[in-house]
Amino acid sequence: MYVELAGPKGLGAELFKVVDPDEIEPDKVEVIGPDIDEMEEGERYPFAIYVKAAGEELEEDVEGVLERRIHEFCNYVEGFMHLNQRDQIWCRVSKDAVEKGFRLEHLGIVLRELYKEEFGNVIDSVEVTIITDEENVEEFIEYAREIYQKRDERAKGLSEEDVDEFYVCLMCQSFAPTHVCVITPDRPSLCGSITWHDAKAAYKIDPEGPIFPIEKGECLDPEAGEYEGVNKAFQEHSQGAVERVFLHSCLEYPHTSCGCFQAVVFYIPEVDGFGIVDREYPGETPIGLPFSTMAGEASGGEQQPGFVGVSYGYMESDKFLQYDGGWERVVWIPKALKERMKHAIPDELYDKIATEEDATTVEELREFLEKVEHPVVERWAEEEEEEEKVPEEEAPAEEPTMEVEELPIAPGGGLNVKIVLKNAKIYAEKVIIKRADREDES
Repeated sequence: MYVELAGPKGLGAELFKVVDPDEIEPDKVEVIGPDIDEMEEGERYPFAIYVKAAGEELEEDVEGVLERRIHEFCNYVEGFMHLNQRDQIWCRVSKDAVEKGFRLEHLGIVLRELYKEEFGNVIDSVEVTIITDEENVEEFIEYAREIYQKRDERAKGLSEEDVDEFYVCLMCQSFAPTHVCVITPDRPSLCGSITWHDAKAAYKIDPEGPIFPIEKGECLDPEAGEYEGVNKAFQEHSQGAVERVFLHSCLEYPHTSCGCFQAVVFYIPEVDGFGIVDREYPGETPIGLPFSTMAGEASGGEQQPGFVGVSYGYMESDKFLQYDGGWERVVWIPKALKERMKHAIPDELYDKIATEEDATTVEELREFLEKVEHPVVERWAEEEEEEEKVPEEEAPAEEPTMEVEELPIAPGGGLNVKIVLKNAKIYAEKVIIKRADREDES
């Protein structure tokens, strides 16, 4: 890496805007702020990409979809990395690219030409502005967020029951080959940039593109959000890796994730509840893992029960994790994200969901939940009561067992462990592992 642009610790945003022809200077590419040759190696800089386009057939409804193509087009450039979307973009420029003379102006030219080439049927003219000046980037971010909010508001009002078709986006399969992003009125794309309306508009202007409709088919389980058409789409487009998906669950057959999601929902077994962490939060969650680590667990196009990537828009949906209990099962969330989602969190639950100010460990979290009488506490009592009701004669004939076949622990040695648990629940304050031939020394 030569320099980093925007990113988790920086400022950045991107925006595609449809404008009138007289509001655009055709083919103009401008860099506001220092270009690559004026940046210091190893540093991080604010970064914004603003694409304006005009065309008689171009409508505002396609802005979100065409904006998402910035991600794809930027990654056509050798030595330039682009991740995420909207006001969460994260870019890097390689040393090799800089040595070969790469400048941000070249990136602007690439974007201009690819938009004209790919969407010449609806785009007549393009103007690209790239911003690296901090003050200008801050102003641009505020403007962009207003546009994002207006787009998201347009998407509300429809539900999965109101439509006969959903949409699939395969744009991120270059990063996660088995990932299939299903977009419904209740579940925007994981990246948060494409709603059901956006996807519909995208297919209209680019029927051969990565976004296309699928029949939702028979609803096999309305609570879980399992649809015959969705299962079929996953089987066909995930290379057969995924056969069944619950759109509204984190624990059972969760939706796959690529890596561009805005937040991760993760299960905390010790309290039988869910935590949510977004990429804006830099610290560790109560389970000791930061967003970056959990993003690795949830991404890659694989189903990982207990981890699922989501968008802010899905967190606002009435169907958010409804199969798992919805917001009543959410027990921890970063303070900033909690405030951002205040309008979506039921009033009676808002003060009962912990933040980093209330709990930084599972033990602290459990104490907090008991203190505020979070709904999951009732689940603990119900589970304990069910366990007490199990008749002794119905208990497993075998004692709970754990078999360890091989456990070589030595400097530079490997770790090969096989553990078999049978009808067992294990609660441990501490686990001590010692060599059998040295018990007297332990």
